[in-house]
Amino acid sequence: MNLRDVFPFLSHPSPISYLDNAASSQKPKRVIDRMARYYSFEHSNVHRGVYKLAEQATAMFESVRKHTARFLGDVEAKEIIFTSGTTASINLVAQAWGGDFLKAGDEILLTIAEHHSNIVPWQMIAKAKGAKVVFAPLTADWRLDVQAVKKLISKRTKIFACAHVSNVLGTIHPVRELVALAKAAGAITIIDGAQAVPHFAVNVREIGCDFYTFSSHKMCGPTGVGVLFGRKALLETMSPYQGGGEMIAKVTTDGATWNELPHKFEAGTPNIGGIIGFGEALLFLESFDREQAFAQDLALSQKFLTRLKKRKHVEVLLKDTEAWVGILSFHHTTIHPHDIAAILDSENVCVRAGHHCAQPLMQYLKVPATTRISPYLYNNEDDLERFFVGLDKVEKVLGT
Repeated sequence: MNLRDVFPFLSHPSPISYLDNAASSQKPKRVIDRMARYYSFEHSNVHRGVYKLAEQATAMFESVRKHTARFLGDVEAKEIIFTSGTTASINLVAQAWGGDFLKAGDEILLTIAEHHSNIVPWQMIAKAKGAKVVFAPLTADWRLDVQAVKKLISKRTKIFACAHVSNVLGTIHPVRELVALAKAAGAITIIDGAQAVPHFAVNVREIGCDFYTFSSHKMCGPTGVGVLFGRKALLETMSPYQGGGEMIAKVTTDGATWNELPHKFEAGTPNIGGIIGFGEALLFLESFDREQAFAQDLALSQKFLTRLKKRKHVEVLLKDTEAWVGILSFHHTTIHPHDIAAILDSENVCVRAGHHCAQPLMQYLKVPATTRISPYLYNNEDDLERFFVGLDKVEKVLGT
């Protein structure tokens, strides 16, 4: 199967080189068609109706939950919570677990390379509880400093939250080792897998984390769908994050009791069509050799890297390509990233420019912003050439 052939976006009459896949990926036709079929012929609310259409919709919806559980290493289906995205999942853990168990003087350990969605929720709950947020630094080669993490973890550390892969640097953090360190100190662990799951297989049991989260839209699925894996024993101790329909067992004028897992954390009508589309995206990802596709992505990224390093005024924020998913961020010493992105756009090349929702990392690296390239399954050498033609134009127009 030629992966490029199954993405309608790539049949655009004016070819677009889409190199912003770390932000969101394009969708294969089968995902689009599956959602259209659901909304055209199969739609009903789930878990409530006793008529055939509702029962069928519920069965389809719950089959995606079971599929997701297998996809993450054969965990229990009730340990899979559907949310609106990685951000919502992290907020759920911060408010539900943190709200119940954090207290004044406790510490939450993060890394300086986190996305804002894995910083701000912890700052919010820390402020509410009188806890402290602590940041682990990077090494000189822009890798997470594991030795510093060892020193920062203490009995005060109650939560360790870390990205599996940096959305700016593309580096893969040694999450199994980090989780083991945190667990030895008695901390709960949450891994942001938004940039990892699109590229390679993840087994949460092998990682050993308490929570793991990712988003559908970065892995060929629809927007508005996220997954939170949580250990059943922990989820059962946590209060619901939101109240409303579906998450209750019984409501009276005196109060309410909660539904069983996973429904306790899924208040209201879920994104049924999106979740069914996400299930189709999982089937798509399982329909080809993901390891081979990832290797091809890395090979293309390596070509981008080699040519970028030859540019006089370009500094790539990457020291080596070991444990890396192919994301490339670079700083141009004379041209602002927004200007680079705008001129590249005139050449039908889409890249990300700015702080990438990682302002603390930008401050740490002492750069105001960067330009980011993030190839994925369907990118090829035409995209590579078009990018560098565009970059030549940038430097010609704005000077170096």
